[in-house]
Amino acid sequence: MLLRRLTVILIVAAVTALLGWSLVHALAPGGWTAAKVAMFVSGLISAPWIGFCAANGSIGFAIRLFRPATRPPVSFQGVLPPTAIAVAVRNEDMAMVLPPIQSLLRGLDAAGVGEAFAVFVLSDTGDGAAARAEEAAVAVFQARENAGRVRYRRRTENSGFKAGNIMDFMDRHAEGFELVLVLDADSLMTPDAVQHLVLAMRDDPSLGIVQHLTVGLPAASAFPRLFQFGMRAGMRTWAAALAWWQDDSCVYWGHNAIIRIAPFRTYCRLPLLPDGGHILSHDQIEAAMLRGAGWGIRLLAEEDGSYEANPPALPEFTRRELRWLAGNLEYRHFLRMPGLRPMGRWQLIQAILLFGSAPFHLALLLSAAWIAATDRTSPFPFGWALTASVVWMGAVYAPKLLAYLELLVSGAKRARYGGTARLLTGIVLETVFTLLMDAINTLSKTMETIRIAIGFKGAWVPQTRGDRGVPWSEAARQFWPHTLLGMGTFACFAGRGWTPVVWALPFALGLVLAIPFCVFTAHPSLGLWLRARKLAAIPEELP
Repeated sequence: MLLRRLTVILIVAAVTALLGWSLVHALAPGGWTAAKVAMFVSGLISAPWIGFCAANGSIGFAIRLFRPATRPPVSFQGVLPPTAIAVAVRNEDMAMVLPPIQSLLRGLDAAGVGEAFAVFVLSDTGDGAAARAEEAAVAVFQARENAGRVRYRRRTENSGFKAGNIMDFMDRHAEGFELVLVLDADSLMTPDAVQHLVLAMRDDPSLGIVQHLTVGLPAASAFPRLFQFGMRAGMRTWAAALAWWQDDSCVYWGHNAIIRIAPFRTYCRLPLLPDGGHILSHDQIEAAMLRGAGWGIRLLAEEDGSYEANPPALPEFTRRELRWLAGNLEYRHFLRMPGLRPMGRWQLIQAILLFGSAPFHLALLLSAAWIAATDRTSPFPFGWALTASVVWMGAVYAPKLLAYLELLVSGAKRARYGGTARLLTGIVLETVFTLLMDAINTLSKTMETIRIAIGFKGAWVPQTRGDRGVPWSEAARQFWPHTLLGMGTFACFAGRGWTPVVWALPFALGLVLAIPFCVFTAHPSLGLWLRARKLAAIPEELP
């Protein structure tokens, strides 16, 4: 395992050195200025994270290409340990939440193991009409599925957010159960996937959590459709790499995972923040604490059988990202917590870097614009700037790009995505989508990071999950700062001619187009157009 982890470190170091080398050659001609130093420092600070992306992408690609993922060698013989299926909800449409649970129960019954499972609907919905509708829907479900098998509990306040909800279940309602399968309101798992999680825990009593790789459900709206097409590709290689070099010190993403109740209840009571508040993001710190107590955290890097819904439009996606950002940045308070192992501390750092690197990505772009606006004597070093950009973008998007390559080199895998032409068209559309969205996201995350730095706190608000269009007025209210900054950035580059403008397009065009991007990717007609042509389709949609 040490050799595997050294491999990751070497790849990160190589990418960091290559990016630094190309930035020096791009910036040094004409002498160093404050703007050039700012760009160089921003690039170096960002380099370890993009090197980590390159490491996971290349390692995961090699694993999936030469050692395809298989189910763990578990036996279906014997008795399954009693397992609770805990579904955490808060102000959700139960007509969307309950049918997947019903399908799962009936599938487990058909497999002959249904008696080992019971469902707990764990509500944090406040008083009012939403709570009454929720209770009525669960009552109908209980009558249909056997009241003793489906249980309902509603807290009147959501202390500790979702983590508090799950721990309250373990403290008050988990008697008689050895394991709990944690699901979100938008989760869907197949009976086969659930059984493999339970069997992995049964057959290895040293495990505290087994996490399944989760992919997006088929989507009608263009935004989630394009997002999950790329996310699924990138997560395949990312998860394969993590499972390879992190082994039983792997990640926990908070849902579509199975937990051994007794050790989790003992070791995973979350500490309070320095101000006495509850942490927003619970999963990584819970995994670090459980691993620190000697229990294994395993990731099954398989993409079939475990699903979730993705946000329907850019405003909902941004709100979710900023909530995750606020929660992950709170991990900085626990980096020196006693009892964590080195890998556990790395998991917290990794979670922080996932969002905390955004200001430096933006600073690199703005520093380049600063140079373009103030240095009128040196020629634009297009060759070296292009080299630095290729290193940067190749590393950041390595997990996704190499996953696409994995599909393209296999006729059978291309066929699962509708053939070569459809797959290539989907890749092109998703790549353009991601470049535009990432520019928007970078500024949104930077602004939220600044808000947190000056004392504002993040909030956990209910999520909108249904497809919807976004009116121009809403998009303009939320994304006008992106448009203005994008226009100002391109104005700086335009003063040096078209060459720097062309160089800046992948990094900044999304800022200028933020408002129309938000509206068009949520428009029903674009989703209909993609579906009619089976573009950006996932295998579950295709015959």
